[in-house]
Parts: sequence; C-alpha cells; structure tokens
Amino acid sequence: MDNILVIGGTGKTGRKVVERLEKLGHNVRVGSRNANPAFDWENPETWAAALEGMDKVYITFQPDLAVPGALEAIEGLTKMATKAGVKKLVLLSGKGEREAELCEQVVIHSGLDYTIVRASWFMQNFSESFFLDPILEGHVALPKPEAQVPYVNTDDIADVAVEALLDNQHNGQIYELTGPRLLTFEEVIQEIAQVSGREISFTAVELEDYIKFLEQAGVPEDYVWLINYLFSNVLDANGNDVVTGDVEKVLGRTPKDFSEYAKETQQTGVWNPELTKAI
Repeated sequence: MDNILVIGGTGKTGRKVVERLEKLGHNVRVGSRNANPAFDWENPETWAAALEGMDKVYITFQPDLAVPGALEAIEGLTKMATKAGVKKLVLLSGKGEREAELCEQVVIHSGLDYTIVRASWFMQNFSESFFLDPILEGHVALPKPEAQVPYVNTDDIADVAVEALLDNQHNGQIYELTGPRLLTFEEVIQEIAQVSGREISFTAVELEDYIKFLEQAGVPEDYVWLINYLFSNVLDANGNDVVTGDVEKVLGRTPKDFSEYAKETQQTGVWNPELTKAI
C-alpha cells in the first residue's frame, strides 16, 4: 500500500480521490488547512510536514493553476517533494490553459514520475461553485453564450486520478478529460431546469458587464481574475470545444453525461433547497 498525499483533499475532486484510495486500503493524508499536519498553499512552511513520508502526491491548486502565483507555488512544492523522497506526482490541470501548461512543465521536468490530468470545465460548477447562486435565484446571466463546452464530471476525474496514482502504465502521460458531448450555457440551464422542475431563465451578457457585477457582489479578487481569464481566453482556445476519448482510454468506460449528473444532483436537493426544507 502507498502513502499518498492528496492536496486539496476536501475539494471537488480531492475528496473523491481520498474516498477511493481509502476504500482500496491506502494510507491517505488529506492536504488542507484544517488537517493535521496542515497544508496551506499560502504558507510554504506547512508543506514539508505534509510531504514527509509520502510516496505519491495528487496536486490540486486553488483556485486554478492559471492564476498569478501558481507557477511559483508549483515550483516550490515540486522541489520540496523531490527532497522529501516523493516518487510520483499527479497534477490536476486545466484544458486549454496556457498558464496551467507552464505549471505542467515544472512537474514534467522534475525528474519524478508524473501524470498530467487536464480537465475540461467541471459539471459540478453548477452545483458546488459560482454558478449555483444564480441557478437558485432562477436567472442565470453569462457571457459567451455561443461557447460549447464538453463538461466533465468530477467522479470521472477522480477515477482517472486514482488510476494514475496507482498504475505505473500512466507514468509520463498527459490526459485530457471531457464529457461525452458539447453543451452551451443555455443548454445546461435548460437541462437543470427540466430535471429540477423549476423555471430558470438564461440571459447573455457582455463579459465586461459580468466582471463588474462580480466585483460589486464582493467575489474574491483571485476568482474574478480567474473567471475573466476563463471567459476571455480559455473558452476561445483552440481545441477546447473538442470531445476527447481519454476517460474511456484510462477507465475502459464512457464518461458520465451531463444528464446523468443532473439527475444525480437533483436528488441531493441542492437545486431545490426550499422544497427540501419543506419535506
């Protein structure tokens, strides 16, 4: 059994990686601010204790590898992991993000075994992240209505990450993970409205107006920067509207479709909080 550090072990993909590894009997250390030992990206002094005794590391960076400061953090962590005797790194990256690819190069040239997991936009962004509040309010306004995204489920990302951590045949590989089909924002909202039985409208807005709204709403500065970057660069990136076969390549099965995610998520009540309270 391996000793594995999961950085971001309470996050969207990290918590699922932890669950899967623990079920398989591995010794898992959760890398988070509230863990013991703690791991805090903003406090490099916490990194050494979290890395001590670990064979492998699953790396997620918050909020995204594209944000300023991420490259320096990945460089520092990789050097420290090498000194700590870590043998393998699995890095969660973003599909179509040039800045994230610079972070990937640090891991690739570290001298350690590695796997890069480039993920498309998460389906769970509509139930666990910044798209949830407008869905609950019944009115979603977003830029780039024409963009088609092959949303990927975090269950599939976690399954691929676990395979990459445990099987050496994935060493040196770069996987680009997507769902099985392309969806526009309006199509996504329509599917959520249908499965939840609610009326949810969609309105296209200019990116500049959307960013101003986020700033006025008090959204943290790094998240505003990231959303601006994603909408102005990543959605238009060449190849980001391409469905890949890498989930099936690694797992031997097709990736989860958005409709399956929507049905599963509806059962949690997250899109119908008032109905859940009433029951």
